Amino acid sequence: MSSNIIDRIKLPFRKDKELYLSLYEIIGFFPHDISYYKLALMHKSVMRRNAKGKPVNNERLEFLGDAILDAIVGDIVYQHFPGKREGFLTNTRSKLVQRDTLNRLAKEMGISRLILSNGRSSSHNSYMGGNAFEALVGAIYLDRGYNACMRFMRDRVLKEIINIDKVAYKEVNFKSKLIEWSQKNRVKMGFESVDEQTDENGSPIFNYRVVLEGIKGCAGTGYSKKESQQKAAKLTLEKLRKEPQFIDSVFAAKANRTKMEEEPVQNVPATEQKEDFIISQAAEPKVEEKHTTAFSETVYKDDSRRSRRSPMYRSSNEMVAAKAEKEAAPPSTARQADEEFDLSDISAQRMSREDIIAQAEAEAFEKA
Repeated sequence: MSSNIIDRIKLPFRKDKELYLSLYEIIGFFPHDISYYKLALMHKSVMRRNAKGKPVNNERLEFLGDAILDAIVGDIVYQHFPGKREGFLTNTRSKLVQRDTLNRLAKEMGISRLILSNGRSSSHNSYMGGNAFEALVGAIYLDRGYNACMRFMRDRVLKEIINIDKVAYKEVNFKSKLIEWSQKNRVKMGFESVDEQTDENGSPIFNYRVVLEGIKGCAGTGYSKKESQQKAAKLTLEKLRKEPQFIDSVFAAKANRTKMEEEPVQNVPATEQKEDFIISQAAEPKVEEKHTTAFSETVYKDDSRRSRRSPMYRSSNEMVAAKAEKEAAPPSTARQADEEFDLSDISAQRMSREDIIAQAEAEAFEKA
């Protein structure tokens, strides 16, 4: 193509011939049905209507092109990165078809200069170029089929304009990076909505700000919450890297928060009610403790009684006194037990033969 034809790209829609040549420069082949491409380059701000009164713009082709583009780029990424997992492939495809990438493609390829609009919205709507690119893919699909769309993306875009390997390994999700940094450093992070406005065409504009430990970070503006938060996260990451005072203030706020959380908890007040206004009765006399012996006899404990010596170690006088005490005591259960187990005749003293005979004769005389 000569330079004269390229210059005439700045004068779109004056003649179909000029549009044919411009599209050839962009897509690499001549269109069959030029009406699809005229519609793809018509922004909704023009407000044209058909014979039935319905608005005519590129929104329907944009919808179709978005679906076709996802399928084609997914196919190309799948073939280009054999062995890579699903997460990597999905990430790479998202980077290639995201709005910023399509906007740059529309500008680099000259599509943005062909868009028919009222002229006022082009400076406000950052999506116009990317939307037109998607609509152009939809037009190619209706005009020449899926294979023509594949050739356009593979040969014209990914071979000549975009380095797919660099895009695949480039990190663009700044929100995820900021969240990951916050989690590793145990820093509380969130987004707060600053305001929401609309542009001249009624499109919403979102403004979100990053907040770290209550410290306000950077804000970002975009035509979606995701775009706004991505910009805010990117600017905040740059601020954390370049401004030591900002990161120091964030960690100082974190230290204050964790210090408050680690303070000991005060004792909870008790709910028990004292009943000391009730006068208790006098304590009853203590019942004498009793226990059962091995012979199934009830024995009362009497600590005041003095201990008695075993009859085995008693003298003759002690034995005589014990015998007299038993005879004088009234019969009782304890006395009967003593008589059954009478050990008074046992003595530890050695007795002579004459004493033994005398004792035996005395006992025999008593029994008689």
